[in-house]
Amino acid sequence: MSEVSIRAKMSSKKKAEEVPLKAKHIRSWGDWLVLVLLSVGAIVMLSPLVILTMNAFKTIGDYNASGPLTMPAHPTMSGIVSFWNTSHFPVKFVNSLLISLVVAVLGVMLSVLNSFALGIGKVKGNRWIVLMIMLANMMPQEALLYPLYTMFKRIGLYNSQLAIMIIFTVIQSAYGTYLLSAVYGTFPQAILEASTLDGANRWQTLLRVVLPISWPTISVLFVFFFVWTWNEYMIPMAFLMDDSVQTVPLALATLQGQHTMDATTLAAASLLSIIPTIIFFVIFQRKLNQGIVAGAVK
Repeated sequence: MSEVSIRAKMSSKKKAEEVPLKAKHIRSWGDWLVLVLLSVGAIVMLSPLVILTMNAFKTIGDYNASGPLTMPAHPTMSGIVSFWNTSHFPVKFVNSLLISLVVAVLGVMLSVLNSFALGIGKVKGNRWIVLMIMLANMMPQEALLYPLYTMFKRIGLYNSQLAIMIIFTVIQSAYGTYLLSAVYGTFPQAILEASTLDGANRWQTLLRVVLPISWPTISVLFVFFFVWTWNEYMIPMAFLMDDSVQTVPLALATLQGQHTMDATTLAAASLLSIIPTIIFFVIFQRKLNQGIVAGAVK
């Protein structure tokens, strides 16, 4: 067989292999419909943030003249500066950041330890324990205010950030225990038995085997715990009286209670309060996606 015929056969074979590959990229009408619906949904979801950002850079005169749905005619940062100075925003920001980080870290640690005992350790009555944890977590915060207030008042932790850290660490870890215990309950026994045969004890199994495999799910819990704690309002409002220990949501609440504050200042304050959580999501976006995909695969 000549070299020309061999090359012709190879080229025809390559073209035959390329045809199905190209066909895979052809979108059907259903795919385009889904893309359009997702795009519309994304626009609807982002529209409040866009409107909030536009109003944050408006003057009060511009807002009264054109309303909330127009671009600022003369962009200004007066609303941001006003909220920054009147609410002592740097102090509130540091307080929220400290409380949210501590709660997220401790909540994840407690969730992992509890779930390892309940899901992998198979302690007696583990299902009833998880059920009781979830029932306690489903209680409304209003029902917890008075007993928590009485307890922390007696032990001298009222009006302190430590009280908020303890309360929300327990609340968040209850949800984390429920989620992770279900994940660890389906953990492959062959992997656990292999680590035992290699001479690993319980702590080594947890740190070197279980944690690396379940790290995507743990990362999702960490992100959720941080954001949930950052946005909490009711319990911090009841426990944090001094301005020096209050959080960002409490600063927003004080703005809404003052009649001298205008809509543009409130929009600027809201924008400042959500920027940290947006940055946090952007930083941990890859881990969050990995955790969601891993949960879907399981």
